[in-house]
Amino acid sequence: MQGINYYKRIAVLLALAVFLIPLNLNSGTDEDSEIKAVKKKLKSFDASWSDLEINQIIINVGKSFLGTEYVAGTLDKNTSEEKLVIKISGLDCVTFVENTLAMARIIRKGTVDFDSYKNELTKIRYRNGEIEGYTSRLHYYTDWIYDNEKKGIVTDITKSIGGIPYYKKINFMSSHVNSYKQLSENPEYADEMKAIEKAMNRRDLYYIKKNEVDNYYDALESGDIIATTTNIEGLDVTHTGFIYKTKSKTLFLHASITKGEIIISKEELKEYLQSNKKQTGIIVARPQ
Repeated sequence: MQGINYYKRIAVLLALAVFLIPLNLNSGTDEDSEIKAVKKKLKSFDASWSDLEINQIIINVGKSFLGTEYVAGTLDKNTSEEKLVIKISGLDCVTFVENTLAMARIIRKGTVDFDSYKNELTKIRYRNGEIEGYTSRLHYYTDWIYDNEKKGIVTDITKSIGGIPYYKKINFMSSHVNSYKQLSENPEYADEMKAIEKAMNRRDLYYIKKNEVDNYYDALESGDIIATTTNIEGLDVTHTGFIYKTKSKTLFLHASITKGEIIISKEELKEYLQSNKKQTGIIVARPQ
């Protein structure tokens, strides 16, 4: 009987060992794998790209993401503390633009390493380039453009190329507090967001109507960032991506929710915009 019990104990230990081995092999976190993915991508870039203009570097980097899965809401997974989210295995329209821009900028500077990427992404994503809680993240895209223009990263060229005033009262987040866990659980964040919206509503915005966009194709360049204005009450824009120009067409390089991945549109920009009833036009920001 003792021999049988001994072998039973051995069998149990072996079973536990088999069960635990996969856990030990998968000890790395998702964040670790994303950091590795970023480092691998940075190493894949051609060193000669640093001699190119920023708009062409953006296109090169942006195209390297083609086929990457569309994944929404990645910046709001951690609700307890605001921190820099690094994720390139799945991107939404904003994180695609931010990551592409961050990588393009460090390539242009000749500092293609992970720390430079992380610093650049923080600078782009947060107000004044500083992480100071949930509301320091640039949630509204016109606020994103405004802040990144102050930082010398982009220039809003919409008015200068012929855009007209875009009259919109922006209050979507403060009017839908229950849709944002951080706002609903932290009343002070909701108050801060109202103050941010109030400041935004004092600014002058301009846009180009979607049925007139083709009149401005010559003024647009590959690598220009466009944001699609909307008729949704309280919201400034709904989508963003990059202009992609061929010899004869003006296309859209973006994270497509309908296609579920990063794509270059087959239709020209005007046709793309016309296909969405909630999109009313575009705002254009040119990377510097």
